[in-house]
Amino acid sequence: MVPNFLSNTFKIQAIINKTLMESKDIDNAMHLFSSIRNKSNYMYTVMFKGLITNNAAEKVLDLFDEMKIEPNQFTLSTLFNACAVLNNNRAMKIGKKLLDEMPENYRNDNITSTSAIDMLMKFGDVESAERIFKSMKTKNIITYNATIKGN
Repeated sequence: MVPNFLSNTFKIQAIINKTLMESKDIDNAMHLFSSIRNKSNYMYTVMFKGLITNNAAEKVLDLFDEMKIEPNQFTLSTLFNACAVLNNNRAMKIGKKLLDEMPENYRNDNITSTSAIDMLMKFGDVESAERIFKSMKTKNIITYNATIKGN
């Protein structure tokens, strides 16, 4: 019963936080977020999206610097989005480092790869964006061919 209660508590906190962000109440959302002891990727992603929506993308990178867990593919996609929105030296450094260190299995995720491509294009790094795009295209063709052949 305790794990279920904790899971529900985290969901309630995330909903409250999302509601605060939608109301543009960044200060209370940040306060609630900072009071949460065991933050999940879901909580970080909700917070990051809210900050981006409220034109506070720089705070996303501040929170990322404090993050004690590895971002999952959804959190990475949101971080790439924040970096693309900011498009400054700090964002470029963090975004490219995240991309370089991204686990291989996340590279197969179209949403994460598309977010990375968008970020790189905003940075003006067309060559790297094309490389990811071609890799995605190749993977999709291989997957498609395997599906047709029944493999």
